[in-house]
Amino acid sequence: MKVTPWHQTNWDARAAANFMCGGSGTGLLFVATLAAQDSYRITALIAMALVALGLTCVWLEIGRPWRALNVFLHPQTSWMTREGMAAPLMFAPGAVAVWQGGGTFAWVAAFFGLVFLYCQGRILLASKGIPAWREPKIMPLIISTGLVEGVGLASLLAVIIPGNPAPGWFAGTLLAALAMRRLSWRWYFGALETQGAPKQALQVLRSFGGRFELLSQTMPEMMLVAVIFIFHDMTWLLPLAGLLATAGGWGMKFTIVARAAFNQGFALPVLPVRGQGAVMPGVKPGWTK
Repeated sequence: MKVTPWHQTNWDARAAANFMCGGSGTGLLFVATLAAQDSYRITALIAMALVALGLTCVWLEIGRPWRALNVFLHPQTSWMTREGMAAPLMFAPGAVAVWQGGGTFAWVAAFFGLVFLYCQGRILLASKGIPAWREPKIMPLIISTGLVEGVGLASLLAVIIPGNPAPGWFAGTLLAALAMRRLSWRWYFGALETQGAPKQALQVLRSFGGRFELLSQTMPEMMLVAVIFIFHDMTWLLPLAGLLATAGGWGMKFTIVARAAFNQGFALPVLPVRGQGAVMPGVKPGWTK
């Protein structure tokens, strides 16, 4: 019998895609609403399509897809149910907002998009059997990276969609969001190291973390500082920074959900002894602490 933590097999890349696309889509919808540009229709459609793609990936992962409607049966206990209920509350006013080109319904859709993003963080937090998910500091990490991806994608789309120049506040907002994500990542990883976690999970996160901080944090932050204080030109450095920041967020969520998802294994609170021997401390095989 295996006692050390082993990798769970219920959630794979399709489940990770829901967090990747859902976070990016809801973040992009919020930023598009704030920007209130003529390109709102196209940007909002792309944002909602990303959320729909993520939900479709989860639907395809279910062994019996036509039982997916059962997700709506437990709103009082399940954050997955609440996520599923937030989706139509975002899509319906979002469709009206696209038809109208913005307005009040755009804000309603953006609000429920943020609710959807919050629910995604709570889904991971509620998964108590996976130490890398149940760490409370995963909540600010999921929310901050959703905002990073929203501004990052909006910055990238600004050079793709004709007549859609990036507002001047995009660079500063993306830089601030990246700073929030850097701090959230360090809080999250530091908490796992301090409190203990499966060794294999920490190895995966540590291996990813170095590349993540260099390529998806430091490099885009340097580009944004150059945009704000040196070049004042957002035609190429800003979208490149947005692309790197978004790709890093996707990689981070894929790593946490699909690669670092080791369960806690088995442990003994205390070691059994025979006769009059002293009680020995417990053991937690395969853990750092």
